[in-house]
Amino acid sequence: MAHATNTQFSVAVHLATLLAGRPGELVDSVELALSPATNPVHARRILGRLREAGLVHSHAGPKGGWSLSVPPEALTLADIWTAINADSPVLGVHLPNPACPIGQTVTTNLHRQDTLARQALLTTLSQTTIAHLLTP
Repeated sequence: MAHATNTQFSVAVHLATLLAGRPGELVDSVELALSPATNPVHARRILGRLREAGLVHSHAGPKGGWSLSVPPEALTLADIWTAINADSPVLGVHLPNPACPIGQTVTTNLHRQDTLARQALLTTLSQTTIAHLLTP
């Protein structure tokens, strides 16, 4: 059986693109959650990670909401990937039995491959900005 895919990155991109499409406005999490079909709590958790990375900011209060901190032309998908995933492995390398020499070798080599995959992913994602995604 296949495992569920983590969609936090795609929801984060969706939310950032929504904010980019509403420059100068504060958009609340209830409204933001509608388009990616998620709930406001999940949207706020994701936006919180983007805020910690300095990509968005929030304003509290009844007329508060979220807005981008970075111009859409400068905000890359790599920035969002890093904000959401930090240093998490791309390949999901498992931990083998410590007594197994083959397992140790495989894990070491997979960690190297994970580093290469992460570098390739970030290189590719750095070529696309949120402004690109606003273009039909």
